[in-house]
Amino acid sequence: MSKKYPRNMIGYGSKKIKVNWPNNARLALQIVLNYEEGAENSVLHGDKKSEVFLSEIIGAQPIKGRHINMESLYEYGSRIGFWRIHELFQEKKIPITIFGVGMALERNPEICKAIIDADYEVASHGWRWIDYQNIKKSDEKKHMKLAIKTIKKIFGKRPLGWYTGRCSPNTRDLVFEDGGFLYDSDSYSDDLPYWEIRNKKKQLIIPYTLDNNDMRFATNQGFNTGDHFYTYLKDSFDALYEEGKNFPKMMSVGLHCRLIGKPGRIQSLKKFLDYVLKHEDVWICKRIDIAKHWIKNYSE
Repeated sequence: MSKKYPRNMIGYGSKKIKVNWPNNARLALQIVLNYEEGAENSVLHGDKKSEVFLSEIIGAQPIKGRHINMESLYEYGSRIGFWRIHELFQEKKIPITIFGVGMALERNPEICKAIIDADYEVASHGWRWIDYQNIKKSDEKKHMKLAIKTIKKIFGKRPLGWYTGRCSPNTRDLVFEDGGFLYDSDSYSDDLPYWEIRNKKKQLIIPYTLDNNDMRFATNQGFNTGDHFYTYLKDSFDALYEEGKNFPKMMSVGLHCRLIGKPGRIQSLKKFLDYVLKHEDVWICKRIDIAKHWIKNYSE
């Protein structure tokens, strides 16, 4: 126990952090739309096996050739799902952050144009939508640089946010080494942003979510119906909104084009947005907005 432990198990602890969001909001609500379709594991992309993660085939097994069913389930997200979700956010005038995978974005210029026209934030979700756990640090670094370069080429500026998702023990080190990200979201450890300090350098961490997330439509012990998703989001919102009366909090919601973009699920998102919009003192924002606010007001 005397050896320095690399994890922070304490965080803010018993301290009640009094956050002042813009307009004295009780809650900062941030919605992420993950754009991954066309960058997942596939022999077409040089991978040895097919994708197994986050599709309608729960418990899918990898195969060494093309998995046509898996491919088409991912294609639904780029062909149909994105547009259904995008139209909803435009109708409700909701600002969002795109976690964009570089290879996937390159494959769909029409969606990239829609993202630009809507003024969504584009944070980098890596070059590939694969598991980086056992990939060499040097290769992961090359992918990070390629992801940054791709987003800069398409959108005219580098991403200021990073989220690998299926990250490795090296990912946070690479974010620090790059030095150009205002925030890193490869964490699920808090309801508020926080600073991580290494060798006198500090990096803002804006935690993400795997529970307020439509990925649970595609996992064991997940959401079976839209009502499950809506109820869970509503309960999370209600709890944080109540706590926010005295100590404002942050709530993240994670979405995927091929999941919430299905007709049987989109209604739950509509219901949740309508519920939120009935409340006052809620700051609905992009992830970069939270980062800039935190850097300006809570830099210590």
